[in-house]
Amino acid sequence: MPKIKTSRTKPPPEGYEDIAPILEDYARKMRDEENEPHEGKRKVESTWGIMRISHTRSRYIYDLYYVREAISKPLYDWLLKEGYADANLIAKWKKQGYEKLCCVRCIQTRDMNYQGSTCICRVPKGHLKNGQVIECIHCGCKGCSSDS
Repeated sequence: MPKIKTSRTKPPPEGYEDIAPILEDYARKMRDEENEPHEGKRKVESTWGIMRISHTRSRYIYDLYYVREAISKPLYDWLLKEGYADANLIAKWKKQGYEKLCCVRCIQTRDMNYQGSTCICRVPKGHLKNGQVIECIHCGCKGCSSDS
């Protein structure tokens, strides 16, 4: 979630006005998801939509800077500082094997069923039984390993 802007906040760098409508659209989607009723959902499912929107917004900023090279370094740093993207997730995307990572929590070993392992969504689909449906309990991902 972006920080609340105050009068002391520096104005955004040049180029922000080009991507502002898209970021505002992500903010609107985030508000709608936060206000959506949670009746009928499991407890863990209530945050999955928020995680997906945060992931797509971070991926959008990552693609702008690293893939398309459409934004400047000062604007990219400002977006990370203001909380428009998850800096830890982007740092993982730059490493080999983590290009499709859904969330940082899926690679942490402390919250998993088996000590020292990662989330089920990180297992390549070729290593699973035929027809086995996988779903991450943390974010709802259906598989984010790089070779799946």
